[in-house]
Amino acid sequence: MGHALLVSTSAFLESSASADKPVRPPTRLLLVDDHPLMRAGIKALLNSEHDLCVAAEADTGIRAVELARELNFDVIVMDVSLPQLGGGEATKQILENDPRQRVLVLSAHEEVAFARLLLSSGALGYVLKRSACEELVRAVRAVAAGNTYVDPALTELLLPKSSRRQAANGGLNGVSLSDREVEVIRLIARGHTSKEMAETLGISPRTLETYKARAMSKLSLRTRADLIRYASRSGWLRDV
Repeated sequence: MGHALLVSTSAFLESSASADKPVRPPTRLLLVDDHPLMRAGIKALLNSEHDLCVAAEADTGIRAVELARELNFDVIVMDVSLPQLGGGEATKQILENDPRQRVLVLSAHEEVAFARLLLSSGALGYVLKRSACEELVRAVRAVAAGNTYVDPALTELLLPKSSRRQAANGGLNGVSLSDREVEVIRLIARGHTSKEMAETLGISPRTLETYKARAMSKLSLRTRADLIRYASRSGWLRDV
């Protein structure tokens, strides 16, 4: 009986200690899209992440502007083609009312002109709907952190040739990676083991892990699979 009481008390103390730890509130999102089924699917995708929460929805640009003025959001996920007021103009109005707002565009338009238009309107990111399952969550986290995020499929089209090397090093996403961080990420994406990478770069395994963790944090990547997918789509596996 005494042993059972001891176990129960221990569990209680562990539970109390966990309860005392500060819990970071989820990133609050405003989701703007005029197609109910598309909006429902995107909402389910975002809400499946423990650190993200769709706090409100809008189906027109005008309603998005109203909600952005009335409530507080960490990121506004904005469609381009909206009734009454387009995504570009809605973004402009939202940022005129509050320059601190962070807008991420989610669009079916793959034309570079659309991306340039929305980014010039003040949006911090542009993601294609066809790659939403792979890129949207990562983009939301990057924009919430104050970084710029552009869908990898548009990176080279948006930049002149002279700037593509910078994009390959993460520059377009508002991230500055050191040369060594880029080397580590590329080697990981190519399937090298930690031992092989440490020997190739002439650094200790512990230093290697530091570079890896730092680069993945900057790029808002969580797993090795995320890293490999991002490296492939961003052209990091080519010689640049």
